[in-house]
Amino acid sequence: MSDSLLTTDPRFWVLSEALASYAGDEDDPPIRDGERLQAAVSLVIRGGVDLDVLLIKRARSERDPWSGHMALPGGRRDPTDRDLRDTARRETLEETGLDLLRSGTPLGRLDDVAPSSPRLPKLTVASFVFGVTAGTTAEVASHEIDSVYWVPLDDVRDPANHTHIEIALPGGPRAFPSYSLVGEHVWGLTHRILRRFLQLYPESALDEL
Repeated sequence: MSDSLLTTDPRFWVLSEALASYAGDEDDPPIRDGERLQAAVSLVIRGGVDLDVLLIKRARSERDPWSGHMALPGGRRDPTDRDLRDTARRETLEETGLDLLRSGTPLGRLDDVAPSSPRLPKLTVASFVFGVTAGTTAEVASHEIDSVYWVPLDDVRDPANHTHIEIALPGGPRAFPSYSLVGEHVWGLTHRILRRFLQLYPESALDEL
């Protein structure tokens, strides 16, 4: 890992400054009995002419409450992980083959999020932002992953891709906000994380570069 990305691409410097002023919580206390499980995801931004964000589509599985969903690479904290950033890096490597310890520049951390539905696992998800250079690749590296995408950040920002998805629930169907990307709906926790990221890193932040 190197900080050279911050000096060679000013967009990442702007992002790191925005995240630094935001100051997400860096403390990862141990889990005690009865408390929420801990998980972490990587929000990976790739440089180039345009900035891309790394998304995955989870494989369909009866054991996965997020089966078939679009998501950020990540998963539950392992007892061997030093901290939640280590969890995010490990899961990204296991799922996409992208080694953020070697090729990623840590840029900051967003607010933790948690599922609001009682039907989903009781866990808290930490979101870590990493920058990688143009040409960085990712692939399907786990049976838990169906596909991997680099999606232009401009597509996530584009209001034309801001929509809703209707989900069947025990109390009846309910509409949730989503991003329509690569022919899929990005909703739920991932939508919440991306929306918060765009609030911290709006297109206007790049106008003077």
